[in-house]
Amino acid sequence: MISTKEKFFNYAVLTVLALTVLLPVGWVLGVALSPNATGALDLGDLHWGNFATAWEQANFTRYLKSSLIISGSVVVISTMLAVLSGYAFGVLGVVGEKWLFPLVLLGLMVPLETIVVPLYYDFLAYGLTDTYQGIVLIHLGMGVSFGAFWMRAAFRTVPRAIAESAEMDGAGSWTQLWRIHLPIARPAVITLVLLSFMWTWNDYFLSLIMVSDPGLQPMTLGLGAFSSRYGTQANLLSAGAVLISLPIVVLYLFFQRHFIRGMLSGAVRE
Repeated sequence: MISTKEKFFNYAVLTVLALTVLLPVGWVLGVALSPNATGALDLGDLHWGNFATAWEQANFTRYLKSSLIISGSVVVISTMLAVLSGYAFGVLGVVGEKWLFPLVLLGLMVPLETIVVPLYYDFLAYGLTDTYQGIVLIHLGMGVSFGAFWMRAAFRTVPRAIAESAEMDGAGSWTQLWRIHLPIARPAVITLVLLSFMWTWNDYFLSLIMVSDPGLQPMTLGLGAFSSRYGTQANLLSAGAVLISLPIVVLYLFFQRHFIRGMLSGAVRE
């Protein structure tokens, strides 16, 4: 039994952590609604039009197209690769798995900063800079290791007895994947989709290096360009930051139950 003092201490710690996270977010939102361009809060006169003004001045419509193309392509392809590789490593077993899987995980241990320069020159030589294909390919390469590890762990939580019963009934590998393993591992798949979308949508470093064409840049670079031109207008800059983060917040709120279930089960049990 947890004592009253322990409960009070736990809730106090959680409250402090929640305030630590929510106060900066609330501050940015307050600045975004403020009529004061210096960033001073003025909650007595909320300017909701700041969001429309920031959208128009930053030309976010053009950047939104690029972000949707890049993020959508990465999420779809990376999820498919993660499901297939995780099923191969976690259920089917592949030849040389004891050596091959650690090699795949090596991608999680290599910092991006150590490979970005040779990566840039390789892509430049093949004409993949300033292209959607190039930036999508880089994100896929950076995320394939985590996706394989994540789905392997998720598929290994499926009771083997269920798969054996389906196999006795004549179900092949593909049938077991689509009819048994994927439905059970759905929270882990949704969590992977959300994480992949969040990482790709929020990317700034890779896009800054690989994409110099304004017509192909995502919204994060658009916000950077906007801040360099209108850095003195803190309210509009905050409004642009809120607009960029809005899709991730909405997706998380919509799928939060699946996300929490996936975080607790998808990568914990082996």
